[in-house]
Amino acid sequence: MPRARSIRRAVLIAVFAALAATLAACGGGSSGSNSATGAMTADGGGSSALDLQRTMVQVIGKVSPSVVNIETSQGQGSGIVFDTRSDIVTNAHVVAGETRFRVTTASGHNSTGTLLGTFAREDLAVVRAPGVDVAPASFGRSAQLQVGDIVLAIGNPLGLHSSVTDGIVSALGRDVQESSGIVLPDAIQTSAPINPGNSGGALVDLAGRVVGIPTLAATSPRLGGQAVGIGFAIPSDTADHIARQLIEHGRATGATTTAAPAAITG
Repeated sequence: MPRARSIRRAVLIAVFAALAATLAACGGGSSGSNSATGAMTADGGGSSALDLQRTMVQVIGKVSPSVVNIETSQGQGSGIVFDTRSDIVTNAHVVAGETRFRVTTASGHNSTGTLLGTFAREDLAVVRAPGVDVAPASFGRSAQLQVGDIVLAIGNPLGLHSSVTDGIVSALGRDVQESSGIVLPDAIQTSAPINPGNSGGALVDLAGRVVGIPTLAATSPRLGGQAVGIGFAIPSDTADHIARQLIEHGRATGATTTAAPAAITG
């Protein structure tokens, strides 16, 4: 049975090689095995991966109630409860020039929202919905983001409430052009999938802080549609600054960059 033994040996070698490659990919043999990326521990227990999973579950449980669905006569999108007065930050293109909206919380409670103001140059708007009785989200500093940070996108794509996708910060400081022709400066590029209805939702870090407002997915004429894994979000620093002006004054002022947009539109 020499041939059979040779075959079994070859199979065993292949299996061990695959296991070694998997452990290497997970960082099992590195000194950084306890990093937030979920690498395997040295004893093969995989506790770091479970820790990452628990962190994600906790973040989703914390932030999802603060993400609402906003319906207009023309469509729907997402928004984030910004303060205890039930002011909601969203994209200007979500409100679509209307002044009254149906706002639905993650628990299914419906209320009426009214427009406080918009700032089209940054594609931001604020809606007030007094009937929304949920805790506001915590906004973090987008200026502290680094490429490679893990992020979650929470919103209502295609009307599916409280949907979550995950990815990383792929790049920072992008200037991207929307289909309306508006150029968004200093956008966050992320690999977390952003689908129709995600606009105006929350891009959050693993501390549960909003670091961006998912706004658009890249499209490619060559691909004939959406470019998978390339989405853009408005930085939380910008959103926080503009939202406070809209809440206080009903309008906002600010300067956008004049740099040429990336050759990707969405």
